[in-house]
Amino acid sequence: MDNPQPEAYDVPSEEQPEAYDLLGVGLGPFNLSLAALADRVSGLDSLFCEARQEFRWHPGMLVDGARMQVPFLADLVSLVDPTNPWSFLNYLRDQDRLFPFYFAERFQLARREYDHYCRWAAERLVNCRFGAAVTELHWHPGHRLFRALAGGTEVWARNVVLGVGTTPVLPEAFAALRGHPQVWHSAEYLDRRASLDRARDITVVGSGQSGAEIFLDLLRNRGDDGTRLRWLTRTRALAPMEYSKLGLEHFTPDYTRHFHGLPPAVRDRLVREQWQLHKAASAETLAEIHDLLYERTIGRPMDADPVEIRPGTAVTEALAGPCGGFELACRQVDSGVEQVVRTDAVVLATGYRAVRPALLDPVAELVDWDEQGRFRVGLDHRVATRPELTGGLYVQNAELHTHGVGTPDLGLGAHRAAVILNAVTGRTVHRLPTRTAWTSFAPPAPTAPAFPRPQEGTRATPVTR
Repeated sequence: MDNPQPEAYDVPSEEQPEAYDLLGVGLGPFNLSLAALADRVSGLDSLFCEARQEFRWHPGMLVDGARMQVPFLADLVSLVDPTNPWSFLNYLRDQDRLFPFYFAERFQLARREYDHYCRWAAERLVNCRFGAAVTELHWHPGHRLFRALAGGTEVWARNVVLGVGTTPVLPEAFAALRGHPQVWHSAEYLDRRASLDRARDITVVGSGQSGAEIFLDLLRNRGDDGTRLRWLTRTRALAPMEYSKLGLEHFTPDYTRHFHGLPPAVRDRLVREQWQLHKAASAETLAEIHDLLYERTIGRPMDADPVEIRPGTAVTEALAGPCGGFELACRQVDSGVEQVVRTDAVVLATGYRAVRPALLDPVAELVDWDEQGRFRVGLDHRVATRPELTGGLYVQNAELHTHGVGTPDLGLGAHRAAVILNAVTGRTVHRLPTRTAWTSFAPPAPTAPAFPRPQEGTRATPVTR
């Protein structure tokens, strides 16, 4: 029996293939930020590949009137290099909109404008390639290079950055209704909103910004036709997202460094406990909902409109109803009271999570996964791998468990991209500040005082006679 031969790309070759210094997989805002900053780095050869034919950022949630939750300076480059030509202000200049923006006095952009800005950059950056899905990623030990299949073309690279985004979460309680045309995730809202036209009872599930925006949009567009609109949230209160100036310092590199240094179990607990930092709705959107309901009921009882807002309500099971529609088994989280809610349609604003992309299967055994099958990610966003994989594998927005609540925040996107560029090039391409917050998240390092001071915990020497 003949000995099986290894695949060709596992055999060392005298001819070293031409390779990119950096290959980006996926083109959402984070890898687009990296592409924009890399575009200005002399001598760095980079390529960013995206399966879709054009840039699209949450197209299902570009609802009229919806605004960003971060200031416009959280663009692709400005918080690292405000002189970069791919900044939002330069986009405004190119679009002849500087004066209109100046007079608008809006710190937070409309989502549609942010999407258009990203499209503007993506269409002009020469290192971005659309319609080129990366389906496989291999490691070639002989060449010490990554080998990827991108749009059916072989691409070699020294470093790879995964920016494949996150996947919509459909709760287990709705497993029996998966794929039903009247039960779908908020990511599809604009594409499927018309399918709600015949529904006379619509339920929105989820307390975050998407749930609030969809409920508000339905109030504006369906509030006058007698349709019952219901908003169910498992959280006990519709508490707004933390937006105090010192509270926002959790979205700084300082807090990221502190979080990264904590034990894994503590980090996991903090991510759950800090939901109000990154999963809640904005105070402005909640206020708009209240204002709209207030104005609609002038001169009428509060319950004149068929509207329900029910926090502290967990959906434990969802099934198709015997006479059409759906039956949602609900439990009030404090009282434990159970109730069945009947509805015609459900929009699940239940968030997103990072998943392991199938393209990594060929190198999965070379990755040092943690006990829960997640990436172990260094402070420079490099994934821990076995020693034989000497190339750099980096991730963007897949490290919530290691880098904390700022991971999906656009305000840290440019900084993270700069950290990766500095690591990939092995030099300081972008000078980054050593301190970014007034808050000290960790206790100061202990130092031995010159003289013991009882008020700091030392014991005074007893007086003897």
